[in-house]
Amino acid sequence: MATTLLLTLLLTLRLSSIASSQSKVQTFTYVNDGEFGPYVSEYGADYRVLPVAASPFQLAFYNTTPGEFYLALRMGTVRSESVFRWVWEANRGRPVRDNATFSLLPDGNLVLSDADRRIVWSTDTAHRGVVGLKIVPGGNVVLYDAKNRFVWQSFDHPTDTLLVGQSLNLVAGPKKLVSRRSTADGSFGTYSLVLSSGGLTLFMNDNLTYYNYSDGLLSFSSNSVAFECGPETEDAFAYELRLATGQGTIILARPKYDAKLSFLRLEIDGNLAAYTYYDPVDYRAWEKTFALFSDEIGLLSTCALPQKCGEFGVCEDEMCVACPSTGGLMGWSKKCAPPPPPRRCDSGAAAAADYYKGAFGSHYERLLGIKDIRESYFYSFYY
Repeated sequence: MATTLLLTLLLTLRLSSIASSQSKVQTFTYVNDGEFGPYVSEYGADYRVLPVAASPFQLAFYNTTPGEFYLALRMGTVRSESVFRWVWEANRGRPVRDNATFSLLPDGNLVLSDADRRIVWSTDTAHRGVVGLKIVPGGNVVLYDAKNRFVWQSFDHPTDTLLVGQSLNLVAGPKKLVSRRSTADGSFGTYSLVLSSGGLTLFMNDNLTYYNYSDGLLSFSSNSVAFECGPETEDAFAYELRLATGQGTIILARPKYDAKLSFLRLEIDGNLAAYTYYDPVDYRAWEKTFALFSDEIGLLSTCALPQKCGEFGVCEDEMCVACPSTGGLMGWSKKCAPPPPPRRCDSGAAAAADYYKGAFGSHYERLLGIKDIRESYFYSFYY
């Protein structure tokens, strides 16, 4: 009898302990409704802020297309009167609507559900000891347990951006960044930055290389690379933005102020750029401190970007200056496009073609392949 009572007591205590553990989860549910925020944000987005913040970061719902919202991390403060920038998204490519809900459930799972209660995104952290959600300094959104250990973190799931302290990892992942499609479309875009055993490579449409690590700056042999920031000297008069690898560091920029609030982004046009936020100032708190394709703050001209001047424009001194045509070089416009290839005669012989020769040819060779160029581009033809 005594043994039975003891077992019953132990079982009761065990069940009580489980219930107590679950009750410690700081649950919440936030609904995507109400008025939009009044301040300017990146991509011209409308937004609704959520009460999850650690200055200068805050979670919010935002949209650039009516009725299509993303749960995202915003960077910037009202005081600086500067644009708010979006540095992480939970549900990229899977937008939700008005009245969608963002919830931390009693089992510890963090869930984004659409208005029809369909789960669009979650952290898959049920029954893993989660007790709460917070944003730590540096912009990492984390779920933590009773011992303040991270159970899940947004730093493991980048979109197009790396914040200071965030990394790519060839073994554990993530291995790449992907640009957004356009200012209006936040889904996965055309360009990707991919980590390999030899360094970082930039791709267009996943298979066309437009900057290879063998070209210099992004070359290293390491399984991981982290975006870091630190003082240049002990006096800390200037800071370094750098890529840290197992072989050392690659310095990208040297801002002359505390630059810890920076991020590295693969932009819509395929450029790799760093932005720095300096909140002690009251205006223009953002500065573009590095761009891989920039005559002023980078290594290469923006003319080397795959679609700087559209499909067929001629770029010179970082400006679109001409559009090749059968009548010669014409003024450039956004409508500049390659003419149709020369038709073939009924006998099967190709029509004769004369080709324009220009210093920009190597750019098209890299993007299109010499066969396509020979058959389709830089010609005026006759029959």
